[in-house]
Amino acid sequence: MANTKAVNFAEIKANEGAPYAKPVQILDNDGNVVNKDLMANFSDDLLVDLMKKMVWERALHEQTMSFSKQGRLGFYAPTWGEEASEMGTAAAFKKQDFLFPAYRDLPQLIQHGATVAQMYLWSKGHIKGNLFDARALRPQIIIGAQMVEMAGGALGIKKNGEKDTVAYAYTGEGGSSQGDTYEGMNFAGAFQAPAVFIIQNNGWAISFPRKLQTEAQTIAQKGVAAGIPGVQVDGMDVLACYEVAKEAREFAAAGNGPVLIETLTYRFGAHSSAGDDPSRYRTDEETKPWFDKDPLIRLRKYLTKNGLWSEEEEQKYVDECKQSFKEAMKEADSVEPEKVSDMLKRTFEVPTPDIKEQIKKYEEKESK
Repeated sequence: MANTKAVNFAEIKANEGAPYAKPVQILDNDGNVVNKDLMANFSDDLLVDLMKKMVWERALHEQTMSFSKQGRLGFYAPTWGEEASEMGTAAAFKKQDFLFPAYRDLPQLIQHGATVAQMYLWSKGHIKGNLFDARALRPQIIIGAQMVEMAGGALGIKKNGEKDTVAYAYTGEGGSSQGDTYEGMNFAGAFQAPAVFIIQNNGWAISFPRKLQTEAQTIAQKGVAAGIPGVQVDGMDVLACYEVAKEAREFAAAGNGPVLIETLTYRFGAHSSAGDDPSRYRTDEETKPWFDKDPLIRLRKYLTKNGLWSEEEEQKYVDECKQSFKEAMKEADSVEPEKVSDMLKRTFEVPTPDIKEQIKKYEEKESK
């Protein structure tokens, strides 16, 4: 395999953080190679693996939405359309890295070591949904807060002298307007911590469009004030997302400080399963061009054309994935539901008088 680089982060940093003017891309909408040098970095096995990861995530979305409509889950944030952005970047990190996910990042957390059943339990609000075996924090609900946590985690990695290890976190372009994101970037930049900030620009902060969120021409340039090199990548191109994230990780792990990646992607469906209706604030005319950029179709065309993938193979894999998700839901459903009294007992190491009264009150209700 070749070793051509997609981004010169050192050059961007030396030029006061000015990001590249054009997003990094390897495959166009029709699955044609537009950067042969970068394409040479990919083996056939890696190409197929990235395709399977995206198919897995879309199947996870479809099956999980079905469970949500059945009332078997609590909060769920759909990922339909963001498979390249999420799976491409996530595949570039290593098990020793620390992931700081947000609520839309359950697929990345599963890829990093959590189980599907645990993520279903997390959605149900069960404590056992937090007991996964992965170097990661629990999914953050507060918008942008994971960026501050991640900056601290990255400094911890540096202070502990861990080699070939970084911290990485995701948020949306709406999250980039939060003070926490700026503070996290400034902190990580000041301490030159090994951090990779990934901002998935999916066009909408619930119903609020990107064009009204900031006057900045790119989200990537928001790293300039913190001295962080930023780059835009075609977030519907899984190969470009993987290559840029891999290089960003290598740059940060080598002691060069943090990196900011903006993936240009799109949320095909609702913001969440909690009643959001995107048809109230988006038109079909607006969304159609993004459906034409579907990341699965793009890589599928390339692989099929080169004899590496088939419709039959994909459908078989989808069926296998969905069956495994159904088994994961059975596992989650079999876990004894939590009691309010159990939650209250965990609130403080030593319960306050008020909490003690509430524990007694709910234990009496629960015993009937």
